[in-house]
Amino acid sequence: MTRHKKPRRDVAQEITDRIIKALEAGAPPWKQPWKNGLGALQPLRNTGAPYTGMNVLILWDRASEMGFENPRWMTFRQSLELGGHVRKGEKSVAIIYYGTTTKRQEDDQGEEVDETIRFLKCYPVFNVEQIDDLPAHFYRHQQSEIEKTPPPSEREAFFGRINAEVRHGGDRAFYRRSEDYIQMPPYGAFDDPERYFATRAHETIHWSGAPHRLDRTKGKTFGDTQYAFEELVAEIGSAILGANIGLPPDHVEDHAAYVGSWLKALKNDKRFILKAAADAQKAADFVLARAGRRASDSNRPNADGTGVRSAA
Repeated sequence: MTRHKKPRRDVAQEITDRIIKALEAGAPPWKQPWKNGLGALQPLRNTGAPYTGMNVLILWDRASEMGFENPRWMTFRQSLELGGHVRKGEKSVAIIYYGTTTKRQEDDQGEEVDETIRFLKCYPVFNVEQIDDLPAHFYRHQQSEIEKTPPPSEREAFFGRINAEVRHGGDRAFYRRSEDYIQMPPYGAFDDPERYFATRAHETIHWSGAPHRLDRTKGKTFGDTQYAFEELVAEIGSAILGANIGLPPDHVEDHAAYVGSWLKALKNDKRFILKAAADAQKAADFVLARAGRRASDSNRPNADGTGVRSAA
């Protein structure tokens, strides 16, 4: 009897398909984590360390879908080690990690060489709200500095420490790479301080990509793949940044004009969203570090979607 090999799971394609579905429904995951009214929170491991990159979007998406308000997630085994019990019938969500393995192969000259192969795998986690009998502190909604809305003076001080050149005037917000400055409309032109700072966060993520900083390629014309990529990095990056500094979600900039370009790129490249999420996390960490805030866990994939294995 011939045994058929089970097809290998295409994790990148599964993630991409989910993002495409969310975009087509008008509900991208980087817009969803605040429906519960508690403010934006970066998802946390059982240790309290933040998840990063693509896993942030995956967990925000599931939290929005299921109505979870607690930001903590853990594996089945981790819950048991803490004395908890995942309730019968609860469904996990698969998050990802990157790893490497070595395979011995012959090169063109017939010599045996070790080739490093990168791979992407996934493992399941549950939200704390799906688990009973954990220590009490896992169930408390603590008003951390992330959840509180700081006054405008604190926000201004945060952005001031980044030391980006910001000019005010006109009716458009943009980052001019050739002269390395951020242009913002006057403060009073915004409906409220949060909209001003959310816009400034978006442009600051663009600013982080300058050649002498993180050196991201901008793209040449509206709608081309690299231009759309940079806008997606800024969109996700400003959401992650907002989750760290307490920007209310309904003020995070909405760039609906780019959705068509994103959908086209996603359908052509299943790793497009993985690369964008990795670059967005790197940009948010860079900006936080410039402002003197602790950057998120650095154990994350590289900008090209490869890199070290993330801890559970």
